[in-house]
Amino acid sequence: MIKLSSYRDFEALLLGASIYAAGGGGDPVRGLELVKRVFVDRHRALEVLDVDEAGGGCTASVYEVGTVAPSARLRKAARVANTVDRALELLRSRLGVELSTFHPVELGGGNTAVTLYAAGLANLPVLDGDRVGRAAPEIHQDTAILFGKSLAPAVAVTPTGNEVLILSYADVDDYEAMLRNLSILAGTHVTVIDAVMSVEEARRVLIRGSLTKCLELGKAVLEAREKGIFVPRVVAEHMGGWVVMRGIVKSWRWRNEGGFLHGEMVIEGVEEHRGRVLRSLVKNEHIAAWLDGEPLVLPPDILTLLSRDGEPILNSRVVEGMEVWVVAAPAPAVWRSERGLELFGPRRFGIDIEYEPVEVLVRRLGLL
Repeated sequence: MIKLSSYRDFEALLLGASIYAAGGGGDPVRGLELVKRVFVDRHRALEVLDVDEAGGGCTASVYEVGTVAPSARLRKAARVANTVDRALELLRSRLGVELSTFHPVELGGGNTAVTLYAAGLANLPVLDGDRVGRAAPEIHQDTAILFGKSLAPAVAVTPTGNEVLILSYADVDDYEAMLRNLSILAGTHVTVIDAVMSVEEARRVLIRGSLTKCLELGKAVLEAREKGIFVPRVVAEHMGGWVVMRGIVKSWRWRNEGGFLHGEMVIEGVEEHRGRVLRSLVKNEHIAAWLDGEPLVLPPDILTLLSRDGEPILNSRVVEGMEVWVVAAPAPAVWRSERGLELFGPRRFGIDIEYEPVEVLVRRLGLL
């Protein structure tokens, strides 16, 4: 068990989660403010439990679905002051679900924080694991789906006042469409509680130890900054990856469409990478990247942008002319399985090539 209580604890955890989020995963500034409000300001600690320490009971995720586009705004006046609190109330009162723990759906400065915030409101611990091992744009990229676990029953609440109970769904395409359309109606996001499962089921479904990894990565970044160490290399080493580019964002063309931030980013190399060009396909997160026209990172593997001091650069905050360091790293092994690639591989995103692991592509491109 890990106990988190100080501002630095939560800062480190959400910093690491935001690095793993591949440019998405929600706003870490807002996320840190949420957890500060329920833990640090109230002098309370959060318990992070290994699944084997959790005993019995049920666990679920609380998260937000929607675009991360900087232009996103509510389409109507806000009517629900706290969508997380309201969703928890509906889960108990309308569905009769009593939880013993929470777990994040994914790693990200926003969505991981939302689960921690919910745990603070409910005074419950969080399991050390999540269902993606990074951030991902669609409901399909979820180990619960991979292992055949239904995400229903679910609660969905928008800031504009839409409240929906989902008792079942035809398939994951319909479930994704329901949640995505609620986020579009709101203009920003919908807060969701789903994947209610026993702790025994969580042992099979969760990517275990991922919060510990985020905490260790975040602490390493903070310490490297204080010691004046080159932070992007520290990040790459902790992720089992590589610094593949130092460059300048030459162009960033995006659109807010269908509840997603879609776009294409071009980064031109500088210094030792001068003359090389990296192109990234974005759907909320970085999905795939090509270096000089050759594949560099294919989904489900991770590409993340950092500043010199290791601050993760969200796609919603990228501006042309910005200097970035690009880190590529492998995804959790479960996503490299046949079923994992159906849900999270290149063809899921309309990229008509066979998946090859990032470690193979980096070696082929002479970046090792």
